[in-house]
Amino acid sequence: MGTRGTTYLGIDGGGTRCRARIEEENGEVLGEANSGPATTRIGLEEAWCSIMEATQAAAAQTGLTHEDFARMHAGIGLAGLGRRGAEAALNKIPHPFASVIFISDGLAACLGAHSGADGAIVVAGTGSVGVGLIEGREIRLAGYGFPVSDEGSGADIGLQVVRQALRAADHRSALTPLLSEVLGAFDHDPYQAVAWSEEARATDYAVFAPIVMRHANEGDPVGRRIVERAADAIGDLLDLFLAKGIDRLSLVGGLADAITPWLTPDLRGRLRRPDADAAAGALLVARGQLNLPKREPDMNRLQSSAFDGAWNHSHGYRRSRSPLCRS
Repeated sequence: MGTRGTTYLGIDGGGTRCRARIEEENGEVLGEANSGPATTRIGLEEAWCSIMEATQAAAAQTGLTHEDFARMHAGIGLAGLGRRGAEAALNKIPHPFASVIFISDGLAACLGAHSGADGAIVVAGTGSVGVGLIEGREIRLAGYGFPVSDEGSGADIGLQVVRQALRAADHRSALTPLLSEVLGAFDHDPYQAVAWSEEARATDYAVFAPIVMRHANEGDPVGRRIVERAADAIGDLLDLFLAKGIDRLSLVGGLADAITPWLTPDLRGRLRRPDADAAAGALLVARGQLNLPKREPDMNRLQSSAFDGAWNHSHGYRRSRSPLCRS
């Protein structure tokens, strides 16, 4: 069928999945599709592969072909973009689009949540981060990556419960229903859990988060302590934005609804539902409808120099390069 004119692509690339949404000039959604994780922490080549897989699938829904991408402007929100050298390396990848602008997935989510206006979000998903916009400036809090940061995230919750399960296996603490279920995932063999942990990624740990939330809501004492700790971490980020004069706050991400009841009543009362999602925020960028904010100088990231020159094999690839990854 082919496009009738200019189209726009919004990408929400996170640690669990990548979402692509294609719109016409009038805002009509032409297609939307998901693929696997798109974060620099799994390697830029693999992240780009996920971006192209989701884009190709979304395009196929309306009959767009690879040739139509030459009239498509892309805004790409990507997890881990702040890692040293990541954005420069991404800009060197050949692409088929009319234009491409890369932003962090957190900024994309913030732009979508507040329709480009001043406000802040805290992302509670596989990872966690706070992103705020005020008077043309971007403020970022935390989000340095799992396991050194991302407190309150699904990955962090999973890490805490696996640690507690190993303690229970040694009879160093009581075996609660939650810990029994977690140990059951490893056939009640702590050494199987250790072997798993040697290759486990943030997304693997995050699988345990819904289990922890369920048991916490049922009154499991270990589950409650872990979730209370996570809620405190998320609440701290929200409080910091309030202290900076940002009072338009949203909580987003896969754990947002689950963690909200564990926040203080005051913070729950301050939260507002996001206007739209991160893909919508990326589409605002693709359309050139706003000026990208400047990062606060004191929020610049200290990144690992190990990333430089090693992005294409930093984690190894668990799948072969798909033809869809070609530009």
